[in-house]
Amino acid sequence: MGISNELPNGSQQIVQKEIRDETTPLLPVKVEEEGFHEFNGASFSGAVFNLSTTIVGAGIMALPASIKMLGIIPGILMIIVVALLTEASIDMLVRCSHQGKITSYGWLMGEAYGQWGRIALQSSVVINNIGVMIVYMIIIGDVLSGTSSTGVHHRGILEGWFGAHFWNSRAIVLLVTTLFVFAPLVSFKRLDSLRYTSALSVALAVVFVVITAGIAIIKLINGTVAMPKLFPELDGLSSIWKLFTAVPVLVTAYICHYNVHSIDNELEDRTQIKPIVRTSLFLCSSVYIATSFFAYLLFGEGTLDDVLANFDANLGIPFSSLFDDIVRVSYAAHVMLVFPIVFFALRLNLDGLLFPTSRHISRDNKRFAIITITLLTVIYLAAIFIPSIWDAFQFTGATAAVLIGFIFPAMVILRDPYGIASKRDKILAVTMIVLAVLSNSVALYSDTMNIFRKKEVA
Repeated sequence: MGISNELPNGSQQIVQKEIRDETTPLLPVKVEEEGFHEFNGASFSGAVFNLSTTIVGAGIMALPASIKMLGIIPGILMIIVVALLTEASIDMLVRCSHQGKITSYGWLMGEAYGQWGRIALQSSVVINNIGVMIVYMIIIGDVLSGTSSTGVHHRGILEGWFGAHFWNSRAIVLLVTTLFVFAPLVSFKRLDSLRYTSALSVALAVVFVVITAGIAIIKLINGTVAMPKLFPELDGLSSIWKLFTAVPVLVTAYICHYNVHSIDNELEDRTQIKPIVRTSLFLCSSVYIATSFFAYLLFGEGTLDDVLANFDANLGIPFSSLFDDIVRVSYAAHVMLVFPIVFFALRLNLDGLLFPTSRHISRDNKRFAIITITLLTVIYLAAIFIPSIWDAFQFTGATAAVLIGFIFPAMVILRDPYGIASKRDKILAVTMIVLAVLSNSVALYSDTMNIFRKKEVA
C-alpha cells in the first residue's frame, strides 16, 4: 500500500496511519484492556534462535549434494559468499525501514513501488512459504510413515518399529502432527513466543551435524572414507551449466527476509537487529559448512540429492540402524519446529493480500482463526494427495525465494525512497540483481532440460 506523492498532505497522513495500523507488530507492546500481559520486548537470544530457525529449514539436506557438484573448496566459498550477500540484502531492508519508521517488508515495498510492489512481495512470500511448508509436511510423512513415490517403497520409522498399521499410515500421522503439534504452535500471535521451540529446533540441527561428523571421523580413522574432490570435474559445456543448478539451493538456504521485520518489531532495542542478523548468519553458516563437509566426506559420490535418504541404509559402523533412526527422528522433529516460524509469515502476508485495508489480523480473532485453519487444511491435503512435489517447487520456490531475498531488497535500495543509499549500495544492488537473474535463469534452464531428458529416458 504505497503512499502516492500526488496525495495532499492530509490524505498522506490518513493513508500512512492506516498502513501503520495494519503493519504494527502482531501483538502490541501493552494491551492490558484486551486481557494480555505487558510484553517488554524480545530477548537477543530469542531473536537469534527465531531467525536461525527461519533460515535452517529443509534446505540443509540438499547442501551436501551441492558440495558434491561444486567440490569442497568452491562449495564452501559459495556458502560464505551467499551468507555475506544475505547480510547485505537484509541490511538494505533494515536501514530503509528504520529511516522510514516502517514495520513490515510489504509496507516497505509499497513505499518504494506502490500497491503493486506490495502485492508482488506478499504474493512471493505466499508462494514460497506455502510450497516450503507442503514440502516440510511431505518430509515428515516420508520419515515417519515411509514413501513409495519413487516406485520403491522406503519404510518409515514407525513402520520399521511397529509394522504397517492404519494408525501409522501417512494420512493419520500427518493429521495427528497437524492437530497436536502444528495447530498449538501456529496459534501464537507473537513470534517471540516460539523462542524455546526455535532453540530446540537449532539444537536438533546441531545433533544431526554432530552425529554425521562423528561417523565421518570414525570412518576416516578406520580408512574407509574416500578422498572427496576439492574442485568440480568439468568435461564440457554441459557440466559447466549443470554447476548452476546448485545456486538456487544455496540461495534458498538463507531466505529469512520475510520474518526480519516481525523479529525487529518485537525487540525492545531495535538497534540490536544488525548484530542479531550477523549472529544468526554466522551460526547457520557454521551448521551449513559442517553439514555439507562431513556428509559429503561420509557418503562421497554416493551423496543423494536429499542426504536424509542416505540414512536409510547401513552406515558401516556399530549400531548403524540406531544412528539412522536418531538422525531421521531428530530431523523430523526439527522440521516440525521450523513449520510454525515459516507459517507465521505466510499467514501475515496472505492476510495482507486478502484484506489490505482491514485492521491488523492480531486484533481480529475470527479472521486469525479462519485463515489459520484454512492454511493448515490446504497444506495437509496437498501433502496427502501430492506425495512428491520437489520438481514443482524447485521452480516456484527458487524463483520466489530469489525475489524475496535479493531482487526486491536491491530494487528498494535503487529506488532509495529515503535518500540513504550510497554509491556502494547501488553498485552492490545492481550486482545482486544481475547475479540473481543470470544464475537462476541458467539453473532453471538446466533443471528444465534435466526433466525433459528423464522423460525421454523413461
